[in-house]
Amino acid sequence: MLKKHLWLIMYSVALTAFTVYIALDTFAIERVYDSTAGELNMAMFDTATEQSSDSAVSTVTEENTTATESVTTSDSYSDGNISIKLSEYYENNTKIYVADVTLSSAQYLKTALAENSYGRNITQKTSEMAQANNAVLAINGDYYGAQQSGYVIRNGIVYRSEGADKDVLCIKTDGSFFITSSSEYTAQELVDSGVWQAFSFGPALVENGTVTVDESDEVGRAMASNPRTAIGIIDDLHYVFVVSDGRTDESAGLSLSQLADFMQGLGVTTAYNLDGGGSSTMYFNGQIINNPTSGHGSKERSVSDIVYIG
Repeated sequence: MLKKHLWLIMYSVALTAFTVYIALDTFAIERVYDSTAGELNMAMFDTATEQSSDSAVSTVTEENTTATESVTTSDSYSDGNISIKLSEYYENNTKIYVADVTLSSAQYLKTALAENSYGRNITQKTSEMAQANNAVLAINGDYYGAQQSGYVIRNGIVYRSEGADKDVLCIKTDGSFFITSSSEYTAQELVDSGVWQAFSFGPALVENGTVTVDESDEVGRAMASNPRTAIGIIDDLHYVFVVSDGRTDESAGLSLSQLADFMQGLGVTTAYNLDGGGSSTMYFNGQIINNPTSGHGSKERSVSDIVYIG
């Protein structure tokens, strides 16, 4: 009888230890799969641009890469290649921050990964990644590390080819946007067609100028009113980065349909929902513009990746 009890105790201890290890491995232990994933290889960008099948490709020329003196104010930035104007709105009892961005070339629309590495449980704050990459403007990305599937394409390289049942935002080397799914294209097929970045979060908010979500749509089990992050395109090389506050008395947050209606009102032709909640962060010129809420009180959450201008 004693041996039986000892065996049960040892089995319980082993099972508990294994469960703890699995939890740590999934949510805490860092595993680096690629330590150069955050670097933008301009030679690769130039090659991908030249090989793109899209006739509207924005080529990188000496003229549009020549640095000019930048002019910065508390709500704007311009340097000849990049123009950014910040605006603040208050709709649906929510503060919404909008960065209107116009570029001379798609090379200035970039992404970066935490610690400049692709892997599991590797995170940094949006502001830290922005500063490390000399970003003028940045928002959080799709937090690929919190998901086990969904395409991850960064700088023309496929880091995760396993698809997921969700909309995929694709950004081509000419800076154009389109929405697709893993049932339509493999990750490699997207890269071969000129896709430079792909995000797997969603859903799509606006396509061809039409809102594509309704009041019943939501991300997983999220609440209807949340902090949100979205990106949209108005015209060639003309974008909006949008972040809303939420979960506070001063700012309730937005539903997906409210966010989509807001994006449509900005004049976007395509808009896409990125990771929200405590992840939602906008950084501009060395400062966090919104009021991130993660856990108790205001606190910037560490995430896997950012989208930035720089």
